[in-house]
Amino acid sequence: MTDRGYRPPRPLSPLREHLRDTFWFAPTMGFVCVFVLWLGATEVDDEIVSLFQREEAYDELAELISFSQDAKTIVTTISSAMMTFIGVVFSISLVAVQMASGQLTPRVVRIFVRSRISKLTLTVFLATFLFSLLVLSSYESETDPRRVVSVPLVQSLLILLLLGMSLLLFVIYVSATLRLMQVGPVVDRIARDSFRVLGRMPRGPQGADELAPETARVMHEGRAGVLRDVNTARLVRAARRQDVVLRLIPRIGDFVVPGTPVLAVHGGTVPPRNRLRYAVSVSVERTLHQDLAFGLRQLTDIALRGLSTAVNDPTTAVQCLDRSVQILAAVVRLPLGTVHHRDRAGRVRLVQDGPGWEDLVDLAFEEIRWCVAGSPQVTRRLVAGLDDLLLLAPEERKKPLIRHRALLVQTVERTVPVTADREFALLPDRQGIG
Repeated sequence: MTDRGYRPPRPLSPLREHLRDTFWFAPTMGFVCVFVLWLGATEVDDEIVSLFQREEAYDELAELISFSQDAKTIVTTISSAMMTFIGVVFSISLVAVQMASGQLTPRVVRIFVRSRISKLTLTVFLATFLFSLLVLSSYESETDPRRVVSVPLVQSLLILLLLGMSLLLFVIYVSATLRLMQVGPVVDRIARDSFRVLGRMPRGPQGADELAPETARVMHEGRAGVLRDVNTARLVRAARRQDVVLRLIPRIGDFVVPGTPVLAVHGGTVPPRNRLRYAVSVSVERTLHQDLAFGLRQLTDIALRGLSTAVNDPTTAVQCLDRSVQILAAVVRLPLGTVHHRDRAGRVRLVQDGPGWEDLVDLAFEEIRWCVAGSPQVTRRLVAGLDDLLLLAPEERKKPLIRHRALLVQTVERTVPVTADREFALLPDRQGIG
């Protein structure tokens, strides 16, 4: 992946990401769309009946009434069965997610929560149920073509269309849920999410302007929690209006408590509080929106679970190392660390500390290296990954890789008494033991 330079942050990006972390927004919007669709379909049905009555085509209208009455039985069946269907499907899905979180890591639950197909399936299921109730309320007891006011013809066709969509999405949803229980698709999803974060993260220019002396600090107010993300566009705008530079003190992913400093002001006074409102988002857990290191954290957690004596699944650890090496290979030549956000005039307005190269390497390999004793499959893959990164890394970034390789060799020499076994365990192999 190449560095495409700084891209100005989008003001609504944090809001969009926060809504993706919820499971209520999509169904709520689905309810609104269902009401609008029902009102529109009702108007069309009323106009069709009025047209037939003006043309005195009562025989044709009687056939439509007969068709709609036949469709009423189907609509009634759909209405009574849909909620039961929803309950059964999502109960099974929650069990599957629980099994995946126990086998891999609880952090994979966020993949299910953010899954578009999960939200779309739930939305269409609930929309089908609600629309069927609305259609049933449109049926009249009057069947005389001359006196009938509305025949839910279009509404009945729409409910059948929603039923077809529900069945199709059910098949897709079950397939996606089953994939969530497999290690390969999960680690691949984590890697792809990490690359999306990397693609939209600004990699600040090195050697930026020197900051003015610190003049004030902004304390965190509200609940304690993990710093999930910051609205960089809002902070840059607030700093520009006040003609100051803001520096974010904690990193994304740090736990902050009320009363601790969250922003430092350089070169002036603190911007008005209303301009800093909603600029810093604190939540109960980390997300991948702006947290590049969180992807590696998840991969490491899954690998450690696989290497534990309770699970004893080194192949899972090898799959996680594959993706960790892939991510590190993508950032090996990119500027990391402190990011300088600039306004439209090119002046630095927000300084944000981020993980450096050594931080990411330690996160990917340190804990795993402590747990590889007795697992030659993992040591061989780890040696191969470090060797590959040493070939890609510029000279100034080889030091942490060399350190981890030397420590890995020491670990194997200390824990494996037989020379032939040590040589086998330290032989580079991208498949571990193919």
